[in-house]
Amino acid sequence: MQHGDPAGAQSPTTAVAAVDLVKVYGTGATAVRALDGVTVGFGRAAFTAIMGPSGSGKSTLMHCLAGLDTATSGQALLGGTDLTRQPDRVLTRVRRERIGFVFQSFNLLPQLTAEQNIRLPLDLAGRAPDPALSARVVEVLGIGDRLRHRPSELSGGQQQRIALARALVTAPEVVFADEPTGNLDSHSGAEVLSFLRTSVREWGQTVVMVTHDPAAAAYADRVVLLADGRIAGDLDRPDRATISGALHDLAVPR
Repeated sequence: MQHGDPAGAQSPTTAVAAVDLVKVYGTGATAVRALDGVTVGFGRAAFTAIMGPSGSGKSTLMHCLAGLDTATSGQALLGGTDLTRQPDRVLTRVRRERIGFVFQSFNLLPQLTAEQNIRLPLDLAGRAPDPALSARVVEVLGIGDRLRHRPSELSGGQQQRIALARALVTAPEVVFADEPTGNLDSHSGAEVLSFLRTSVREWGQTVVMVTHDPAAAAYADRVVLLADGRIAGDLDRPDRATISGALHDLAVPR
């Protein structure tokens, strides 16, 4: 599934894709073209990192693919659903039922216990939890003894594990992770990344992660590079040195 390949972007093995995606902020002389005709697909049961210099469009791409932002033109496809053509009420349901989110800031509700935070997407959707899946997520994340605690009683690493459990317990088609280790120390960050990789390799989860950190991206199966709102590279199973070199090349003026 190569970048810039419309057929590959819409393959049956693709979980989520952009097709000629354009996002412009502002109008006239102050307009900023954050995405400039991006076509890329992200495979099912794969862990993909999106990287690029500051202002390259990586977060904008993720937000459009997740239905959190509206594209100016083009398509953002989740399975067979074009999110760019859906009303807000449908997008809300799609985000709740088919997508999991992990953010840098955890986004846990302070008045709820860890268990209540994990169950929140299911409660909002009126769905009963899958006991087997819930038990497996809690076990793998090692949070069984933290379920009655509130976020203020947990470390940053523990809070991010709760956020990850919340993202996984709905069995979403895709988990989007936006700088998930940005507020964590190196040890806690490595644990979260290992859990994401486990969810892909053992459970067949699809994960798309935005990160600026080559060490974090090296956990992924694939790294998609953006620059100036366009696809600038596609690395298959790269190591940290390869990723760092590719980012350095993007930063060098041409």
